[in-house]
Parts: sequence; C-alpha cells; structure tokens
Amino acid sequence: MNVTGKDLRGITVATVLPFDEAGAIDWDGYAAVLDHCAQPATTDCVFVNGHAGEATALTAAEKAEVIKRTRDQIGPDRVLLAGVVPTGYPEAREQSEAAREAGADVAVIFPAEALGGGNASTAAPVKFMEKLAGELAMPLSVFQFPIASGFGFSTPVLAEMAQIPEVIAVKEGSATLLAYDENRRAIKAAAPDVAILPSNFHWFFAQVALGGDGILSGLASLAPGLLKDLWDASEAGDLAAMRAANDRLYPVVRAIYGPAPVIDMHTRMKDGLRLMGVIGNSAPRLPLLPQSDEVVEGVRKALAGAGLL
Repeated sequence: MNVTGKDLRGITVATVLPFDEAGAIDWDGYAAVLDHCAQPATTDCVFVNGHAGEATALTAAEKAEVIKRTRDQIGPDRVLLAGVVPTGYPEAREQSEAAREAGADVAVIFPAEALGGGNASTAAPVKFMEKLAGELAMPLSVFQFPIASGFGFSTPVLAEMAQIPEVIAVKEGSATLLAYDENRRAIKAAAPDVAILPSNFHWFFAQVALGGDGILSGLASLAPGLLKDLWDASEAGDLAAMRAANDRLYPVVRAIYGPAPVIDMHTRMKDGLRLMGVIGNSAPRLPLLPQSDEVVEGVRKALAGAGLL
C-alpha cells in the first residue's frame, strides 16, 4: 500500500495488548480488543507496538506476531502503523524492516536512546532520520516525545524531518499546547502534506480546535466512540458539539490520565476493558504494575458516567 499523510486522517487507535494470568499474550483477548476499537465506523488507522502495546516488554518475535495478527484481522486495506523503539541506529533499521516484513505500512520511529540528553535539539536527529529513510524507502512517522522528557525534538528539527520525502506524519506528543501549536504551524509550513496527529492526552479538545489531521491515542482502545464524536464535531466546525463531546470525554480522561504515575495510563485502559467485559485480565508486564482498587474504581465510575458500562 502506498500510504501518504492524507491516508492517516481521522482516528488512529494505539492498541493495548492484554496478557493472561501467567503473563503470556492473550491472543483471543487481543482479537476482542480489535473488535472493540478498530471498527471502521469509529477508527481509521491502527497503531501497534507503541507505549499502549507495552512494546518494550515484548520480544522481537512477539512484536512481529502482533503485526501479523492485526493485519489479518483488520484486512489489507486499513492502514497499519507499527512502533519502532530503538536504542540506536542498527536497532531502528532492524525493527523497521521487521515491521514491514510482518505487514506494517508505516514505521513510527521513537526517539533513539542515543539521541537523548540534549541531542534532540540538534542536527543529529535529522541525520538519523535521513539515513533511515534512505535505506528503508518506506513511509515513516516521527514520534514526538514530551519536551520535558529530554527526548522531545525542537520545532526546527521537526520541520526539517518533515521535509524528508519518506516522512508522512508526526505523532505530536510534546505535552504543552504552545509546543504543539508551534510545531504544527512549522511542520505545515515546511511540508503541508505531512499529517499532524495530536496525542497530548490532557488536551484532546484544544488540539483539534487549534487544528490537526486526526487524533492518535491509546484511549481509542477503550473509548473510540468518544474520540470519534469529538473529531467529527471538529471536522464540522461545530463548537457546541465539540464542547458536548469533550464534556462526555473529560471524566474518562481524568480517570485514565489523572492518577500518578501517568505511565500506568494504558494499564488503566485495560482495567476499563476488563470492566466492560472485553478482556479477562488487565495486568501488565513488568516493569508496569497492576492498579490499586481505588484507581480501578475511579475508572469504573467514569465509564459508567459516560454510558460505556
């Protein structure tokens, strides 16, 4: 499939991955998750092996199997993105090639560990992406980390990356609205066809109000319809409908992303899916841990209030 930025418009679900009580991947549960969150009525594209899918806790063989099973279930005509979480360049190329071989259309390149500690604002990330793009010759997306993490790229770096022909999208997770808007404007000025996929989870409403090409979120694993309602209202330019959709979404957002530490957000999504009867077990793999009864009860109340239970 010759995927471009225009093909990524709309809702992209970052899928969570359930495990059984022994810690093995629950493939039947994963199929049920896809049935729940990857229907064309609510979801346009599917993103696997990212943070939501606990990619760093998976073996290379498991990541390839996730891609293959996802492709088999969603069919050949849906866009499938796969995360690439490298330490350095050799891993980036190896993981990208493996993702393509397994059936992914787009490799989503996380910032390499070697580029941390300040290099994210220099020319090094651009050279890294240029080399990867030239050797892979496949569609790529840049995964923008929160600025405060030290791995978030500067606005000029993102704008340069966007001009690499193979780069078709930026998953924008800078975690501040100012950075999101500055990056969006700079990228669109430099490369208008590159898709901006906002994923700053505290500000779904504000991001689509500012502008973007869709929403990329793990929350679509749990509540795809709520995000779809917000996106459709933004596409229609209907501020009242956007506010109404955001009011339904807000309690779920707070229950999932509010408690500390925020890294447990995807485990809370799996707690919600368990409460909804989609999966049987919500426990993550180490280094993540199960959530407290108090946090799970907060998720239950939010889902009930949103009419999802």
